[in-house]
Amino acid sequence: MRTLCASTLVGEFFVIGFAGLVAMKGDLSGATVWTVCGIGMLLSVLLCGMLSRPGAVQIGWALQIALIASGFVVPMMFILGVAFGGLWWASVHYGRIIDAAKARWAAQAEAAEAQ
Repeated sequence: MRTLCASTLVGEFFVIGFAGLVAMKGDLSGATVWTVCGIGMLLSVLLCGMLSRPGAVQIGWALQIALIASGFVVPMMFILGVAFGGLWWASVHYGRIIDAAKARWAAQAEAAEAQ
């Protein structure tokens, strides 16, 4: 799960940065735009390293909601936010399935080795 989720978060890092560049053309000040974008970008990078800890997936969901909500400033982010929300769901869902399969294979290999 960690690899899939981290890949999604790295993609979001770049999308948040590019959205910040687009938001600079709006009515918000540069300091406001880059403070908010910087927090989002930092959170996405930090979450890559925290994915094995409890609560990291929930913080990732909060980031997805914030990404969708940023569509009120940059309308294209509604579409990108929903797309990354879907990627986040798929990363978590299928990542857990893959982790369970890996655990089964490891247990089978250990049992075969013990015989």
